[in-house]
Amino acid sequence: MPTLETVSTFWEEEILPTLADYIRIPALSPDFDAAWAETGHLERARRLALDWLDHHKEADWTVHDLALPGLTPLLLVEIPGQKPGNVLLYGHLDKQPEMEGWREDLGPWRPVIEDGRLYGRGGADDGYALFAAVAAVKALRHQGSAHPRCLILIEFSEESGSPHLPPYLEEYGHLIGTPDLVIALDSGTGDYERLWSTTSLRGMQGCTVTVRTLEEAAHSGIASGIAPESFAVMRRILDRLEDAASGRVLLEELHVTIPEIRKRQAREAADILGLSMVKGLHPLPGLRPLADDPYELILNNTWRPTLCVVGQDGLPPAGRAGNVMRAYTRLKLSFRLPPPVRCEDAKRAIERAVLRDPPFGAHIDIRFDQGGDGWEAPEPAPWLLEACDRASLSHFGHKAAHIGLGASIPFMKMLGDRFPQAQFLITGVLGPESNAHGPNEFLHIPYAKRLTACVADILAG
Repeated sequence: MPTLETVSTFWEEEILPTLADYIRIPALSPDFDAAWAETGHLERARRLALDWLDHHKEADWTVHDLALPGLTPLLLVEIPGQKPGNVLLYGHLDKQPEMEGWREDLGPWRPVIEDGRLYGRGGADDGYALFAAVAAVKALRHQGSAHPRCLILIEFSEESGSPHLPPYLEEYGHLIGTPDLVIALDSGTGDYERLWSTTSLRGMQGCTVTVRTLEEAAHSGIASGIAPESFAVMRRILDRLEDAASGRVLLEELHVTIPEIRKRQAREAADILGLSMVKGLHPLPGLRPLADDPYELILNNTWRPTLCVVGQDGLPPAGRAGNVMRAYTRLKLSFRLPPPVRCEDAKRAIERAVLRDPPFGAHIDIRFDQGGDGWEAPEPAPWLLEACDRASLSHFGHKAAHIGLGASIPFMKMLGDRFPQAQFLITGVLGPESNAHGPNEFLHIPYAKRLTACVADILAG
């Protein structure tokens, strides 16, 4: 039976029902459920995975159910191979919070299949990974095809930045060994027409900036025109950080020279995608992107720094706002950083720009969140590029494509530093409109099946 047919049947009969059960579990990552050990939802997800593995593992597989004190669990599925090599396949089972804005007939914990899409939180990001990795290996076993040793690693703190992963890598490194290839199933895809690999990830540095001008709020009619308004001061601070007209970050320390190979891959991806990436964001009618050239948009999103204002304090809701000059304005800022820029260097540049020469002598404070460095994949070996193209042509009819990702995946930096000699295939199912972390997240079922078949072919070499 062809690989895709075998995989598709397994998905329909053995994966989708369990993935629906997984979606029903509000297994929030520790950053979003500080009492995760008491609420027990991560434990429910772990138990579901173990029960499924117990039913589907082969006789020579070993499931390591690991726990370190105070940390979320870790699952390792050790699968002996029949040919040389050591492959690490990665996924996670913790989730982002619910988020508002779901369609009335959908919900984060309510699995719904519609038009080939499985809606619900965590199915695509990335609860499917464990099941797809198992399906890929089982398809090879079913066909009698040899594969290298495989180790499936599933963690439960990725959405919090993987803070619990390093102790497990240290404690159980002897089980993992030294991978020749790392396949991470937690990334995105430019379209649903080919295999995509992620070549780089941006870093991230968040901070909270507070501008105070008054001891207490004052009547706006009495104070305005005399005392500087805190939001006006904040605007001047933001103008030091970003050109509002173009969106370009003004801190030169946060910019890098973009490697030629990444420019070439961005151009090839732009030729494939055009402006579809804009449509996938559900822009309002008439909204123009920051550039007309999709090549520039891809570079903006993957190799250039960007700034978003993601939160605020000090501003009452419009319906409850009186005619008052507020005493302070506080904004939470999120910087995305090019892969080579270290977040510690970014912090120093941001702090200098924010705190120098306070406008009108306003009191300015900046507090930094924990940041994360970006990552760039090593130059791919010819055998890996050829394997990706063969698999993509076989199951999609198009060669594989390669693109950077504007988001951050902290575990990739960890794995890249730990296994510097390994090859990396970072891929996933988060394609157009799939909306990971947002409302109406969905898994594109036909794409997930074909991606699983591609992984099987790459494992078989």
